[in-house]
Amino acid sequence: MAQYKRILLKLSGEAMSQEGGSGIDNAQTLRTAKQIADVTKLGVQVGVVVGGGNFWRGRQSEDMDRGTADYIGMLATMMNALALGSALTALGVPNKVVSALSIDKVAETYFLPNVLQYLEQGKVVIFGAGTGSPYFSTDTTAALRACEIHAGAVLCAKNIDGVYDSDPKINANAKKFDKLTYKEVLARNLKVLDFTATAMCMEYGIPLIVFGKDEKDAICNVVLGKKIGTTIVQ
Repeated sequence: MAQYKRILLKLSGEAMSQEGGSGIDNAQTLRTAKQIADVTKLGVQVGVVVGGGNFWRGRQSEDMDRGTADYIGMLATMMNALALGSALTALGVPNKVVSALSIDKVAETYFLPNVLQYLEQGKVVIFGAGTGSPYFSTDTTAALRACEIHAGAVLCAKNIDGVYDSDPKINANAKKFDKLTYKEVLARNLKVLDFTATAMCMEYGIPLIVFGKDEKDAICNVVLGKKIGTTIVQ
């Protein structure tokens, strides 16, 4: 039985591309969409925030204005959102791509009452273009949207299978945590989500589950309450 009625799934842009690659890989995007489709079959309402790192990561030129760089990143997330929506449609999963920026011919502009209605109708809602404002990450977008839609948890799919006390790719003795509190995350300066997103989840008491994006049936297993990744609570 599903542990949550509604979740906010945070995906990295790499969930849409081959490992170490860039752009959108159709097979990988379909694999990601299939996991989401399986979750909807459990009766869970799903909101998705996808990053844009497979196209654009931060300010890639020292001469570029930070605001301009962030807007480019927002457009990158829109490309991923549209691709994910298309993959879900191909699998027969009703979905709606909404944009925090006004791009009328591409996607519906984000409007919370409409979003809540779509979720209640069983549609997967994919949030593109971040918060619509520069200086905010897609981590913060995920926390904000989770609060707005009253999600039972934020599920964060990453390249590693949980939260460690140091980088396991560098330190072979890195310790993985099964459970943490938000205060411990902040005190240890663990790089899970950015500070703003972490503080927001902590303030509003939203659990965060961090797990590996490539683990088989990972999203379903989290929703079903199986022990996977790292759970962060108040």
